[in-house]
Amino acid sequence: MTAEPPRTIRAVSTEQLLVLEGEATALGFSRRLSVEWVREHAAAAGTHYLFPLFPHYLRHRPEVSPQWRCHLLLTVVTGEEVTSLLDVRPDTFRALPETLTSAEKTDVRGRLDRARSQVAYEEGE
Repeated sequence: MTAEPPRTIRAVSTEQLLVLEGEATALGFSRRLSVEWVREHAAAAGTHYLFPLFPHYLRHRPEVSPQWRCHLLLTVVTGEEVTSLLDVRPDTFRALPETLTSAEKTDVRGRLDRARSQVAYEEGE
């Protein structure tokens, strides 16, 4: 099976996002937010979106390679959407249900491009 990520977007709940961030932390992935930060800042009933960008390899850790580097659109407690990156294992991403229509994916893609970064959000910019 190819390591190339699909050109799709998956919607996840805050609960699912916490699990994904926890898995990324446990596996030592470099692109992730802390579970504590997500728990504090993510809207509890929010919907968040993952868009796989490219495969990322840890040559020194083949047991966790590849992972897919995903663009994350995160809804925070203020209702604003901010972006970050999250490394996700391919099988984990594939297990997420496909729930969005083509029009919804197009809308999310545009919002990903317009949202400010999580770092800018943290810095109050």
